[in-house]
Amino acid sequence: METEIPAMLTARQLIRPDQRFTFHSSRMRMKTVRKEELAAMDGESDRCALELSDAHVDVMGYACLVAIMSMGPGYHRESQKRLHQRSVENGHPTPVITSAGALVDALKVMNARRVVVVAPYMKPLTELVVNYIREEGVEVLGYRALEIPDNLDVARHDPMRLPEIVAELDFSDADAIVLSACVQMPSLAAVSKVEALTGKPVVTAAIATTYAMLKALDLEPVVPGAGALLSGAY
Repeated sequence: METEIPAMLTARQLIRPDQRFTFHSSRMRMKTVRKEELAAMDGESDRCALELSDAHVDVMGYACLVAIMSMGPGYHRESQKRLHQRSVENGHPTPVITSAGALVDALKVMNARRVVVVAPYMKPLTELVVNYIREEGVEVLGYRALEIPDNLDVARHDPMRLPEIVAELDFSDADAIVLSACVQMPSLAAVSKVEALTGKPVVTAAIATTYAMLKALDLEPVVPGAGALLSGAY
């Protein structure tokens, strides 16, 4: 959230120099990517929404996809509504995007009914993510759980390993590839390469979140070098 999304918005300024952005963050604590810590983390989201609302931001993005998806099918809608209400109560109504909601919405925008998924989580959490996506009407043909338990190690994962990881999946019948079902795991550097190697459109949680934020701001959702979703085709 604090690296790839600002990188995309900065890259966008090269083609839309009149539209500039500032970035503000409030953090929820989490060290190990476990269901118990994720639930505790989600419990801090109201505080974060209130703090960011003090800054009168124009859109808020809840970054942790698995924290939302581990709370049960469709939870992103409840979370977005509740966190928006915190901003209303603070006197500055602000649209709220979650990376979980952004990803499932992006797949619908792309008309991607069948996907393969790469995620850094342990297998049980990855299966929760896969089931969440399935509950939203998208068929998951295959997935790879990288099983990285430490949240900082997720951020250190080399994105240029992702093409070989995708190559191990059967993506032949997929409409799109979810290269990173996690905003924390770096992937932007590998998106163009995976699209070229597979011939499939590629989306990530960070790309989907950026798309949703730009739409919420009523700005054209285009970013150079950020895959099919932000190419201007949608």
